[in-house]
Amino acid sequence: MTTLLWLRRDLRLDDQRTLAEAARDPRLLPVFCLAPDPADGPGGLPRRGPHRDRFLRETLRALGDALRARGSDLLVVEAAPEQALPDLCRCFAVDRVVVGREPGSEESDQVARLATLLPCPLREIEEGGLLDAAALPFAVDALPDTFSAFRRQVESHARVEPPRPAPSRLPPVPAGARGTAVAPGPAGHDPRAVMVFRGGEAAGQRHLHTYLWRWRALRHYKATRNGLLRADDSSKLSPWLASGALSARRVYHETLRFEALHGGDDNTYWLRFELLWREYFRWVLYRHGGALFRRRGLRDQPPACRPDDARWRAWRDGRTGVPLIDAGLRELSATGFVSNRLRQNLASFLVHELAQDWRLGAAWFEACLIDYDPASNWGNWAYLAGVGNDPRGHRWFNVLSQAERYDPHGDYVARWLPERAALPADRRHRPERPLVAPWTRP
Repeated sequence: MTTLLWLRRDLRLDDQRTLAEAARDPRLLPVFCLAPDPADGPGGLPRRGPHRDRFLRETLRALGDALRARGSDLLVVEAAPEQALPDLCRCFAVDRVVVGREPGSEESDQVARLATLLPCPLREIEEGGLLDAAALPFAVDALPDTFSAFRRQVESHARVEPPRPAPSRLPPVPAGARGTAVAPGPAGHDPRAVMVFRGGEAAGQRHLHTYLWRWRALRHYKATRNGLLRADDSSKLSPWLASGALSARRVYHETLRFEALHGGDDNTYWLRFELLWREYFRWVLYRHGGALFRRRGLRDQPPACRPDDARWRAWRDGRTGVPLIDAGLRELSATGFVSNRLRQNLASFLVHELAQDWRLGAAWFEACLIDYDPASNWGNWAYLAGVGNDPRGHRWFNVLSQAERYDPHGDYVARWLPERAALPADRRHRPERPLVAPWTRP
């Protein structure tokens, strides 16, 4: 019997339930469809920009090496699954296709379409989060409307299963199947970047070990997580979690192991708190599907919006005249990463100061971020715009106050806006060419 393992956002061997199910059969054909990126996001933006493309290609190359070391291989095809998988199933007499289940209307629609095209059965396996649907203390349709209610119920009544170890051996690929060499993404690394992110499971495991056990940075996670300049300010695990190169369950249980050895407090707990936020947005997308991507969002209340192409482009290009905003957007464009604190400020500024469509900002993040995750990205943008899971309405950030608090000497601005580095610290954050005035909540 031959099983085709269709890989999407589960690009690891550790704690990979879909792989464990597929590997029960005598022959295994792991496949990833690296389809050309369509520029069909809002505003004609690409879905996968160069930074995430590089990270993804590094991840695939590493996964192929890991599979070959265990007697298997990885077939990467540069085509859409609907085009490639039916032909592969016929060519290699595949008996079934196994894939990890993902939230999102596009993902579920794709699986449904593919099921009608395949010459064999297709099975989805729960994958990618902390909890399966059966482990939730409520039905998915009864998902709490707020994160606080979700967290209270999950922490009181649900259990995150321990991660499963990676297999030492895997079934061989079918006769005639050959793995594919993945072309590397664009080279280069901006020396101003907060750290170098390398794709692949081994790189993610190394960073997790470094952050927890060598730096022991979990001891100050809550206190420093809003920092803008240091690699150990926050965990920086999101690129590997988003690509599925690192298991959320593995991270969760490693924090528990850290506390067992070194003691726990709010700092050590807070990384699990953030993992629960990620889990919440995952289930929000499962419950609401395509509604999360509409301008009116989940609340069916359109946010105030005055479309202006000049304002949108000035924000996108980091030319608003507000130093903290421009610095954050230039870091994003140059590296594919920006801190969570800056992401909230960038979103608030586009939506509430510039009154632009929040979906343009979410799509720009999707194009740029190496740690893009549909549920977290669109869930957070909807939350900031006041059309998501926040009963208090939109979240507005006073950018100048935020700058004084989180970049008090203007060091971050000086790094990304070198033209302001020579200014005294107390002038680095003063806007010189504001697009909107006064700088107060509309």
